[in-house]
Amino acid sequence: MSVGLPIGELVTAPVVSEADQGLYLRVAGEDVLLPGRLVPEGARVGDVLRVFVHTDSEDRPVLTTEEPAALLGEFALLEVVDLSEHGAFLDWGLDKDLFAPFGEQVRKLAVGDRMVFRVCLDERTGRLFAASRLAPHFDYDVSAVRAGDEVELLVYGQNEIGALVVVDGRHTGLVYRNEAFRPLRVGDALTGWVKQVREDNKLDIRLQRSGRAAIDDAEEVILEALRAGGGWLALHDKSPPEQIRAELRMSKKAFKRALGGLYKARRVALEEGGVRLLD
Repeated sequence: MSVGLPIGELVTAPVVSEADQGLYLRVAGEDVLLPGRLVPEGARVGDVLRVFVHTDSEDRPVLTTEEPAALLGEFALLEVVDLSEHGAFLDWGLDKDLFAPFGEQVRKLAVGDRMVFRVCLDERTGRLFAASRLAPHFDYDVSAVRAGDEVELLVYGQNEIGALVVVDGRHTGLVYRNEAFRPLRVGDALTGWVKQVREDNKLDIRLQRSGRAAIDDAEEVILEALRAGGGWLALHDKSPPEQIRAELRMSKKAFKRALGGLYKARRVALEEGGVRLLD
């Protein structure tokens, strides 16, 4: 492997020469080939192109103008498209599939399986590979994380109490099933908030904000449902919690609290069988 090349990353690089097989771009002091079939129409020496750096089937550095589903160190939902005696091949948006060796698989894979993988680098060979065995790849230093922080989530699994999530592309967290108020599936990307930083350096995550912000959010959900229903919502304080959760994705407690705020503000009227919008 060429030392210093940013394998697995997107870079902008100048075209420095042309050849029969394509264009050569200067990347980290080295001239690296962009194959002709991937050269943008009209590109020539002196242009600056945005390219992804990886390796070909012979482990030589090569460039592509295609963008993968994930860069080095990132997590993404990928599909198994082929198998070999050594592992599985994944579609990640490039002509060359990404390889997931058996030793990096959390379970045996089959063609058509879709799982969250992390893109990793074999420092010895310079090859990119995928791992679905994610635990060794999380960052367990959560000293900078605080309760209440807004975070980006990617669901990567389920256990008996909730959904396992990648937090901000680095940490691992858990959304408790009884606090989700919606189905969570592997590969779902969503926004959440840190509920608690645990002693084991994992994070408990909620999908709703807390305090006054949570009430404001719940009020807006109710108002949107009212507008979508032509000013009428067939829910009230005696409605079953399951119905409220199914229609509004919130707990009955949150619904009653937000509804009370809207009623006091004279934005809704409480009528038999439901709520009417007054705005």
